[in-house]
Amino acid sequence: MIPKLDEYKKRWQLLSDDVIKPGLTRMLQALEQLGQPQQSLQVIHFAGTNGKGSTLTFVEHIARAHGLTVGKFMSPCIVDVHDQIQINGQPISQAQMDGVFKQMAAAGLQSLLTDFELLTCAALQHFHNEQVDLVLLEVGMGGREDSTNVVTPIVSVIPSIALEHTNFLGTTLTQIAAHKAGIIKYNKPVVIGRLPNEAYEVVKAEAKLQNAPFFVLGEDFEVEETTYRSRASQLEISNLQRRLLGTHQGENMAIAITAFLEAATELSIAVDVTAITQGVYSAQVPGRFEQVLPHVYFDGAHNPASIAALVQTIQQQFPNGRVEIVMGMLADKDVAQAIQLLETIASKFIFVDFDNPRAMRAEKMLEIQEGTVMTLQEVVAYLKQNTAIKIVTGSLYLLSELRNL
Repeated sequence: MIPKLDEYKKRWQLLSDDVIKPGLTRMLQALEQLGQPQQSLQVIHFAGTNGKGSTLTFVEHIARAHGLTVGKFMSPCIVDVHDQIQINGQPISQAQMDGVFKQMAAAGLQSLLTDFELLTCAALQHFHNEQVDLVLLEVGMGGREDSTNVVTPIVSVIPSIALEHTNFLGTTLTQIAAHKAGIIKYNKPVVIGRLPNEAYEVVKAEAKLQNAPFFVLGEDFEVEETTYRSRASQLEISNLQRRLLGTHQGENMAIAITAFLEAATELSIAVDVTAITQGVYSAQVPGRFEQVLPHVYFDGAHNPASIAALVQTIQQQFPNGRVEIVMGMLADKDVAQAIQLLETIASKFIFVDFDNPRAMRAEKMLEIQEGTVMTLQEVVAYLKQNTAIKIVTGSLYLLSELRNL
């Protein structure tokens, strides 16, 4: 369920299914009825298990520092449907969303799409209406059969690949990588992070098949503390300061800089090192080791790979202390391994129920790890007690509910 989407669906009598249906047939039909708004857009497309949202945000701020008007489409929402579609950091307004839904209703999209497909169409139409310079498009799930994979991007980006959505994407890294690699397009560059070998080979083979220039972290470009180096462009940028913390965010930054350099070539934009430095520093992401109170941090880590990165960041930021973990997760995630990783730094676990049909019950999590169960209201009061460093993690849906409270 996407908060407030139903209000627009009801107002404009646009029915859509609240289910996941992989495949592009419905999207292609809908976009044809809309007049192909995606064909006017210059797009960077992001897929991957972890890091795509942070990498996208680095690119966004670097591009805006170069004076570009930047549209972005991300999921899930932070507060409601409006913040999934943004231009220069400003969520789509109610009037703009109504305008887009009026266009979609006039195009006859009733009962054709899923909720996420409908929202993807709305984003592409909005960016077309506003004639943005650059669109940053984040895959909802997978890549090859995701509703966003109806564009021909100027650059494709895959920061990481790990096991996820195994009921849809497959149970091996090779199968999942085949989905992610589906965003690679003919003759268009692709930038990747440090992938497991079996995933790397799949992505590399797809890039070769598509004759796509291939840029790999650790081979074609690298980051060392605050310095970025690219062998491809012979560029070195030093003293890069960022507010997105953790070693993994340094790697996301390097991937983003490389992706922007490739996009700048495609768009014939003069690269400004000062603008890159400014963009890197200004990049911030809600729910990515986000300090919401002096002693409280939100982090939307929701699978073992992102939880491991969170643990590393906690160890770097609080080397002498243990922290209290407030946690809620979706039941289709590897909850047991996530908890096991957090045990290394946690002095206490608090498990919480949140409003999502896929959420694991807090009482069920007690079977995996000793802890305390709290309601959302109790958690809010608890977080306000300045008694220890508290990390809220496990699901972006949980973070969204707590933020609203």
